[in-house]
Parts: sequence; structure tokens; C-alpha cells
Amino acid sequence: MKKKSYIFLAGHNGLVGNSLLNLLKNKGYKNIITVDKSELNLRDFKKVKNFFKNKQIEYLIMAAARAGGIIANSTNQKDFFIENVEIQNSLLQLALYKNVKRTIFLGTSCIYPKFAKNPISESSLLTGELEKTNQCYAIAKISGIKLSEALFNDFKMDIICLMPTNVYGNNDNFDKINGHVIPAMVSKFVEAKKKSQKSVKLLGTGKPIREFIHSDDLAEAILKCLNVSSKKMKRIFGGKMPILNIGTGENIKIINLAKMISKFSNYTGVIKFDKRFPDGTYKKNLNSNIIKKLGWKPKINLANGLREVVLNQFNK
Repeated sequence: MKKKSYIFLAGHNGLVGNSLLNLLKNKGYKNIITVDKSELNLRDFKKVKNFFKNKQIEYLIMAAARAGGIIANSTNQKDFFIENVEIQNSLLQLALYKNVKRTIFLGTSCIYPKFAKNPISESSLLTGELEKTNQCYAIAKISGIKLSEALFNDFKMDIICLMPTNVYGNNDNFDKINGHVIPAMVSKFVEAKKKSQKSVKLLGTGKPIREFIHSDDLAEAILKCLNVSSKKMKRIFGGKMPILNIGTGENIKIINLAKMISKFSNYTGVIKFDKRFPDGTYKKNLNSNIIKKLGWKPKINLANGLREVVLNQFNK
């Protein structure tokens, strides 16, 4: 990918998209195409096709999606399913229409079965039952992978599907109810510290084990995949569409995650877990050996990344 290549970054205002936009700019890429939701509904292919009719696109990064934590997923299943399927279908049709050189499809570790063997490898896809609390989101993403596969096989489109572990960062959705686990926790602890609350109530039992990746590290992985040669990908995947896990290998229990965020927030009150709420999958950690073979590795460990996120929220 050249510095003057035309790159359409869909979802540039989101957590991952914002990190990637900053990285591309810092690396000197000149022609980054972005468009706000208010200007273009990515769910409507006719509008997307018309918008890009006279615009050149060489590379497409699909970072646009409807995402959220366990409560948002389980209470808005219809919306998570329909919106993500429509966005994906629209953007993948655009990639075909514009004959894009390479498309990056961003999925999620939720696509893997609830009881998949850990660390989870890419070959675990569609080998078992999904976690019910986010199955509609997962199925939507699986449908995107399968459409990508069809385009790869039938039209020889260059598509790479990336499955990141749980992502966090400064540009996250810090809603205490609908946000993902880290931003929701950070918001609760920051508020508790500022208001001198005696306790913080978190959802679930605190027992599940999770893996997290900073959005800046994920952005580096995406850039690496944009630039790796087709020959190298073919050599690794043997002519099959590439699906790559993106994880750090650093695992932590939710209760220990809470203690870490509490420490960085200088909060000394009591941490309580509300067991009436679901935990989701007990353990979900990825085997990321393939992406590491391409020369990528994470730079931000969880402690340093969390400390930065917590401090950033205090300063808002």
C-alpha cells in the first residue's frame, strides 16, 4: 500500500477506526477517505454506491459496526443483527463494485463457540454452539465472513478477515450499562472516586477470564495486514481466504481487572458483584500465532493501557 493510495476507512469515529485513522496519518498516508454517519448511511448500498460513484478506492477497512457490552447485546439482539449485516453487505458490495485491491473485514472473537478449546484457533469457527448473550452479533459477523469468503472464491477478491479479542482504548463508549466491560468499569470507578461512593457494583460473578487488546495495537495489526504481500498470504493460507486472530496472549480474571482499575482510580471502597447478571463465556482467549508470523506483536500491556485510559477519563 503506497502513501498516496486511496483508503476508505469506514467507521473512523469509532474506537478502532479512530486509532487507525491517527496511525495512518502519522505514517504519512495522504488519501484517507472518511465520511460521517450523518452524511452517509452505510446500511444503504444504493446511497453508498452513489456516494462513491466518482471516487477512487484502492483499499477498504471495515471498522464500522454496531457494538456494545453484554447487556446491550442481549437486550438489542434484533438491532445488533440487522444493522451489522446491512453495513457489511453494503461495504462488501462496494468493494466488489469498485474492484478494491484489498479489503479488511473486522470481526470479533464472539464468533467462536462458547466451549471452544482455549486458546481458540481460527479453525474453531462453526464447530459448536455460540454464547447466547451475544449470538445475534456473532452470527451477523459470521455471515460477513461467509460473504467475504464467497467473494474471495467466486470473484478472486483480496479480503482479509481479522478477529480481534476484546478491544479497549481512549475513544471507547464509556456508558456504564451498554459499554464493553473495561469502559463500563472505568466509568463506574471514576464516578465512585469523584463522588466518594462507598461501593461499586459490577455485573456478573467476576470469575470469567478475558483477554484485552488496546485499539492502538489493533490498528498496527490492521496496517500490517494492509501491507503484507498477496504471495505471502497465499503461502500461509494455501489459497484459502485469510482469517486471523488478533490477541495479546495476556489473560486476566474479571475480578482482578476490577481491582486493577480500582487501583488506577485511587478508589478504596468496596467492590461488589451482582450475580443476577450473566457472565457470558467463562474463558475466551485467542491463539494469535498466525498474525505474529507476519511480524506483528502487541506493544501495550494491559496495566499500562488501563492506566492511560483511566487517567484520560479523570481528565475529561
